[in-house]
Amino acid sequence: MRLTEVAQHWLAEIIEQGDAVVDATLGNGADALFLAQQIGKDGVLFGFDVQQQAMDSSQALLAGEPCQQHLLLAGHETMKAHIPRQFHGNIKAIMFNLGWLPNSDKSIITHADTTITALEQSLELLAPDGRMTVMVYPGHQGGDSEAKHVIKWLSVICQPPLFNLNKIVLPNHPTAPILLQVTKLKV
Repeated sequence: MRLTEVAQHWLAEIIEQGDAVVDATLGNGADALFLAQQIGKDGVLFGFDVQQQAMDSSQALLAGEPCQQHLLLAGHETMKAHIPRQFHGNIKAIMFNLGWLPNSDKSIITHADTTITALEQSLELLAPDGRMTVMVYPGHQGGDSEAKHVIKWLSVICQPPLFNLNKIVLPNHPTAPILLQVTKLKV
């Protein structure tokens, strides 16, 4: 099973019809589609990306999904400003799939500084028992640095009693993707 599928299965355990969810890095829309299918017609999906190509791909993929969709051509570090206040502290699931947009300009990548800002906002937006997945890719130029900074930051911040952090790493594959799973614990 691919790590992206592991992330989806882990989130599917807690997402219910009518939940509010976020795809922080729309890309080609695969995670957004997964989230939309979980939340159904009464759910709300927020999606972010800085590339019009990602918006177009995601909108096409989501065309038949009945949930409320708010796809924004904006960096994930601005999510708190774009998500209405009534959803702050009530987001059930947030997905990050860092790196670059597949089949596009590989010089346009996510960066540790904006990603960490987005992660900080995400922890505030999550509901108690909400979950967040962060897929990092140390195997591309810029990805190793981002992965190290993100892992270090989450390892310091996401500690009990407020959060639980799990890291899934493929053994003997130093450039393989790494999946980080965060749960916001009830206090």
